[in-house]
Amino acid sequence: MSTGTPQDDARHDDPRHDDAPLELPGPVVGTGWLAEHLDDPRLVLVDASSTLNRTDEAIPGALLLDLDGPFADPSAELPHTLPPAEQLTAAARSLGISRTGTVVAYDAKGIFASARVWWMLRAAGFDRVAVLDGGLPAWVAEGRPTAAHAAPPAEPGDVELAPRGEFFADAEDVARALGDPAATVLDARSAGRFAGTEPEPRPGLRPGHMPGAVNLPYTQLQGPDGRLLPLPELRERITAAAPEGQRLVTSCGSGLTACVLALGAHLAGRDDVAVYDGSWADWGRPGPRPVVGPA
Repeated sequence: MSTGTPQDDARHDDPRHDDAPLELPGPVVGTGWLAEHLDDPRLVLVDASSTLNRTDEAIPGALLLDLDGPFADPSAELPHTLPPAEQLTAAARSLGISRTGTVVAYDAKGIFASARVWWMLRAAGFDRVAVLDGGLPAWVAEGRPTAAHAAPPAEPGDVELAPRGEFFADAEDVARALGDPAATVLDARSAGRFAGTEPEPRPGLRPGHMPGAVNLPYTQLQGPDGRLLPLPELRERITAAAPEGQRLVTSCGSGLTACVLALGAHLAGRDDVAVYDGSWADWGRPGPRPVVGPA
């Protein structure tokens, strides 16, 4: 028999108020799932939109996660570089992320920068993280409410993050993968940038691609609505670019959409995947790294 108040009994019966974490249905969640759990105190919702796509419109309760600020290494020459463990932990705690919390990331372009949050937290040992399928555009298209970004919580989280090296690759790792018949380097940039016929958005980079890399634009893993393709189609496109059994290294312009390919590969059952953190912002700089330029 209960000896507490009806309110106490309700809290006891509500799994949101016990020690059980909020479990995710997978690494990608739909707008319906998010709407159902939007008020769950165990959820930390973050807007990871890049500075190019960021808007003042947000899903209610969303915190701004700056991939060019606290979640990037300020000492690095390259954009969006994975920060040291202490900085990453402090940045995550400032958003209220706890050891038993659950994170959902979205962005204003669909699935673009949000996949970077998913990959980065998983790489640091935090697995209860997912990406919102279709991002803010899908949410708005369904007529769901929006608001201004929420203020960071007064009480920080207690998560401990320690990046694991096998999730990320550097230029030397990529060079070895390019020469390894058991590995495939996938480039998420557009076909024109891969061929070198479209200009790079960052000045000073050489046009073209790494010799032996395979072009798989991240947009080819999404439908016209910005949501990921159904799993059979997703698996088909990943396998066409890199046969089963191949170790994968994904690259892009600056380490954001390479994580979209990593997400697609993970959903397709490919577990041996690393993201080239520097991507073309590193490899494409003037220097000795080989580049296949425009014909």
